[in-house]
Amino acid sequence: MANAEHSVNGGVAAGSAGARLGTVRAVLWLIAAVLAVRQAAAVLGRPPGERLTDLETWVGDNGVLHLTGSLYDTKAFTGTPFSGLVLKPLTRAAQESLGIAWTLGTLLLVVALGLVVARALPGRASRRTDLLAAPLAISLLMLSLPVRNSFSLGQTSILPVLLVLLGCFVVRGERGSGVLIGIGAALQPTVLLFAPLLWFTGRRRAAVTSVSTFGLFTALAWAVMPADSWTYWIHHVAGAGLGESADSLANQSLHGALLRAGLEGPLEIVLFLLLAAGVVFLGLRRAVRYARDGQLLLAVALTGCAAVAISPTAWQHQLVWVLLAVVGRVGTKARDRFVWPAVVVLVMTLPGKMLLPNMAVLHPVRDNALLIVALAAACGVPFLSRESPYFARPVPTEYARPVPSRWKRVPFAPFWRRVVNRPNLLLELLVIRVGYSVYAKIRLAATGGRATAEEHGRQVHAIERALGIDIEHWANRATVKAGWAEDFFNFYYSTFHFIVPLTILGILYVRRPAQYRWARSSLGFATILALVGFWFYPLAPPRLMPGMGFIDTVHGPQDLASPDYGALTKLTNQYAAMPSLHFGWSLWCGLIILILAPKWIKPLGLLHPLFTVSAIIGTANHWVLDAVGGATVVGTGFALTYLLSGRRELLPKAVGAVKPDPFPAGEPAGKPVKSVEAAGAAGAPAPDHPGASDPAGAAREPSP
Repeated sequence: MANAEHSVNGGVAAGSAGARLGTVRAVLWLIAAVLAVRQAAAVLGRPPGERLTDLETWVGDNGVLHLTGSLYDTKAFTGTPFSGLVLKPLTRAAQESLGIAWTLGTLLLVVALGLVVARALPGRASRRTDLLAAPLAISLLMLSLPVRNSFSLGQTSILPVLLVLLGCFVVRGERGSGVLIGIGAALQPTVLLFAPLLWFTGRRRAAVTSVSTFGLFTALAWAVMPADSWTYWIHHVAGAGLGESADSLANQSLHGALLRAGLEGPLEIVLFLLLAAGVVFLGLRRAVRYARDGQLLLAVALTGCAAVAISPTAWQHQLVWVLLAVVGRVGTKARDRFVWPAVVVLVMTLPGKMLLPNMAVLHPVRDNALLIVALAAACGVPFLSRESPYFARPVPTEYARPVPSRWKRVPFAPFWRRVVNRPNLLLELLVIRVGYSVYAKIRLAATGGRATAEEHGRQVHAIERALGIDIEHWANRATVKAGWAEDFFNFYYSTFHFIVPLTILGILYVRRPAQYRWARSSLGFATILALVGFWFYPLAPPRLMPGMGFIDTVHGPQDLASPDYGALTKLTNQYAAMPSLHFGWSLWCGLIILILAPKWIKPLGLLHPLFTVSAIIGTANHWVLDAVGGATVVGTGFALTYLLSGRRELLPKAVGAVKPDPFPAGEPAGKPVKSVEAAGAAGAPAPDHPGASDPAGAAREPSP
């Protein structure tokens, strides 16, 4: 009877889990489809002269493939002579139908690439991975900068990547594999670097076939177009002198980075060749090791990253290889496992300006971010071997059991568990920087026009007069009359808005990691809620209200007769005044100090919001009701954090805290698990299985 009941309950649970998995899979496929349609519509929706610009340059009415002279007279065509030979027949196609067919063909190539990548994942430990990998891979490819660039330009750079993956993972027989890789090399010469990978991993017939195929098709192009072949291979050194200037930011290769650093001439060439030799040696050595370890997709990705680095010119549309390196597993702890994938995805999907602040010292990193990630993947990142006991089961994250709430439904989201450990610093900095960049872009875009903002300003002023709190004009005049007050509030307004919150977050990160996550979440919710106010209620601050006599003490006089108000409007949204995050963030700082700081520091928590509200009103940058709005979103942020994760307090560690066991069940310490399958056989849950984390862990941190 008990066994029957257990069987029924287990069947119901399995059915429920299967239904949830099916729903997630359907949602992911829907997201992939939406991204694909959006990308195709973004290309085809442009005017004919602004879409598929590279393809138009090649096969258009005045394209280089129509001309009787050399393909490389204008340097507009950067492909190999074999590429030109393949594209020649397209010149007879109708331009409108060619654009549609080319876009849909590129779309199919990306889908095929995602399906092959999902099939090639190493050590698939769960059915969940099998079902969700394909739509997730396609979505990431659609969002990546190289694929978006290939779509908009009409480039062919996805095809060599797909040919290599088909040759390595789909085609049976070494001869067919070598033919596909050889064709890819004839289209993109750096693909020839995969021949040594095949050779050193025991697929020598495939390696020889790939080189032979490359030589055959290159010789064919040379026989048909000898002058063009001489120009490409000899005069331009395998296309190194074609296209944009090699020191352009678009060239993410070692050659481009050295030129941007100011090196040139023989010294630069020698240094480039030495570095390229080192990258090839390290990259191929690591790729061979991971291929023998059963991680062939990672080996292919590392070889592609090395090819990107050593290429004389590696344009953005040629960097799909870097995204494939996301399959590598790094870190022995579960909380560190997502750092490398996050870095790769962010670098491959967002521009450098969103990843790093605009500081001169960081410009070399920002300008070469794609190259740095490619070099790190090929030569430096310590990816885990499948022999490691942590490959399938990293050290679980320690979660805390929250103090029981007064309400039954709190926490509302039981899966949002409080983490005791300190979060990974690199991932945290990336999240904060990218989050702020997205916030700044949305804030800048959330403008309803000058007339609407001024009308809302008059509404707010009227409400304040009715309530008897319209003190802005008096405070502004008093600030201007007292020179010391004007200088102090101008400095305070411009400086402490970022310094104080970042300082508090830094202290919490170091001294109170569990409380850091709670505090950071409440601040994030408050900031997101503020964006809603900026978008739906654009509001002119007092300093931008014509005819009211306010003095802008921080920014100086504004020309209210100009609809743009000068260059300042181009940098920030002048009408994002409701709610005031200057006051909201300062209030958050004050509350955090009052709640978490020692008693002798708590009174300081009152000074920052007091000085801030005086500054924003005295400098005419906000209305009083803006500060009320800032307090509202901060209060709502704390409330949402409470609803989702429960009370801030944690149960003492003595209440059932269990230290996670880093080794699979039944395995003695120091005995490695041979593979993911072996880990499963030993009773170890998959990395994404709920059993991989111990929800009973708990801790209370000492006061600083």
